[in-house]
Amino acid sequence: MKFVTWNVNGLRAATKKGFLDYFEETAADIFAIQETKMKEEQKEFSIEGYHEFWNSADKAGYSGTLIYTRNKPLNVIYGIDGDGYNDEGRIIALEFDNFFFVNVYVPNAQPELARLDYRMEFEDNFRSFLKRLDAIKPVVLCGDLNVAHKEIDLKNPKTNLRNPGFTIEERTKFQSLLDEGFTDTYRFLNPDTVKYTWWSYRFSARETNSGWRIDYFVVSDRLKEGVKNVELRNDIYGSDHCPVEIDIAI
Repeated sequence: MKFVTWNVNGLRAATKKGFLDYFEETAADIFAIQETKMKEEQKEFSIEGYHEFWNSADKAGYSGTLIYTRNKPLNVIYGIDGDGYNDEGRIIALEFDNFFFVNVYVPNAQPELARLDYRMEFEDNFRSFLKRLDAIKPVVLCGDLNVAHKEIDLKNPKTNLRNPGFTIEERTKFQSLLDEGFTDTYRFLNPDTVKYTWWSYRFSARETNSGWRIDYFVVSDRLKEGVKNVELRNDIYGSDHCPVEIDIAI
């Protein structure tokens, strides 16, 4: 199966920058989107052959997640257990016969780490949710996790130690998830490869490849041997993030 995840940083803007062409090119079984910044009723496009599931933030033009899937799921869960964090449209989980597919847009800790405590609470609640799902069926998790796990995952680790996305607190939470039965698929297949998924719009970061790897496919350990390939598509523009593609046998 082929899955794609992409933080589009505004879906309406992305559709004017080649999103629909890329979507068609991928022909993915499931395509997960973060930071839609819109509600379903605002869309001015249609995609044939897919079921679509939106979780939009209450605040206009903010956050939001979306999944397109060729196969209809058995069940859809919005937020944590159908409730938590739906005010910001953070999570959608789809249940299929053999696995759960979870799309998440993890909260940013914000400048001066103003939202770090909120982020830590989210991490604990979300990890518990994933573990409950994993006890039923294996999980494929994807999305913008807003953390560079190790120094290899960003261009300038030493100058970012207390910046959002590379604090020891955030990195430790991600490691806790891995320690409890999950695998970072890209690093599993590419232990030493330096490649990124997000670049600031400032300082010509993309042109100089001063980036961060903060967009992931993470799977239950028992699925990792089925991962055939993971591509960070930094040749695809239209957002400050690039898409991540995975081929996996489930």
